[in-house]
Amino acid sequence: MIGKIQRFAIILVVISGMFSNVKAQEIQPQAKLSQTAIPLGDQTQLHLSIRFPTGTAITWPLLKDSIAGKLLIVEAGKPDTTVDQADKNLQTIRQSFTITSFDPGTYQIPAYEFKTNNGTFKSTPLALTITSVAVDTTKGIYDIKQPIAVSYTFLDWLKDNWHWVALGFAILAAIIVLIFYLLKKKPKAKAPIMETRKFVPAHQVALSKLSALRDKKLWQSGLIKEYYIELSDILRQYLEGRYDIKTHEKTTEEIFVALKYKIMEPTHRQLLKQMLSLADLVKFAKEKPLATENEQAMDTAITFVEETKMVLQSNESKIGKDGLV
Repeated sequence: MIGKIQRFAIILVVISGMFSNVKAQEIQPQAKLSQTAIPLGDQTQLHLSIRFPTGTAITWPLLKDSIAGKLLIVEAGKPDTTVDQADKNLQTIRQSFTITSFDPGTYQIPAYEFKTNNGTFKSTPLALTITSVAVDTTKGIYDIKQPIAVSYTFLDWLKDNWHWVALGFAILAAIIVLIFYLLKKKPKAKAPIMETRKFVPAHQVALSKLSALRDKKLWQSGLIKEYYIELSDILRQYLEGRYDIKTHEKTTEEIFVALKYKIMEPTHRQLLKQMLSLADLVKFAKEKPLATENEQAMDTAITFVEETKMVLQSNESKIGKDGLV
């Protein structure tokens, strides 16, 4: 029984070895050159490839910047994998390298190793000859090769000069905005010419308004509150023009605080306080004075203005706070 097992194991090892040998035979690395000899400074292609069964792990050889010290790698292409159309179980990886040299001579390209899970496989070594350029000293100096014509499109120019183009568009946009601004901008209205008005003393304005108020006959028509409102306003305006104080929206007490340091006879202060206090009672307490009191209020206001008026030395043309006509 043990002998049968041993023989079976030996058969499996032999079959496995044969299968591995078959797979190894299917792995075929290759290296070739597009040209085996090139002029000094010219370029050729080194092609590396390996054919292998699908599922085989491949470690690709690493090529640096140069080969054999004197062969320079100008460009490395991307690896490309294809499937064999005749046998879907086989694949091929290819990669091309552009190489050149500027030293004449024959250089050996070594065999490159491809490591797989079935072993390491090497490509065939190659030789590349770099030929020097024969110089005819009897002729003038000329180029080894003619200059290569390179197309330069508008898009190429735009990539090189985009900042100038952007600057030009920015300047153009600024000019357009400025033109629209100037077209829409309205001319500034001319400053109104201030007319010189004849200055009228505050007492003349007040006396004129008191006379007009008397002619309205408001309290005689039953409009007592309106009568005292206008009378109070006339006196307040007179105080602003005569004593240079603010009376707008101020109470009677606040007005007298403002008049505290103004020159005014005590009798006149008393007259003013009586008139303004009476006006406040009518306006806010609905007081109804007698007809004689209404008439007396007007006479007192006229007397107050007449006796407290400012005497001017001369009439001058100017703009005052009150009394403009």
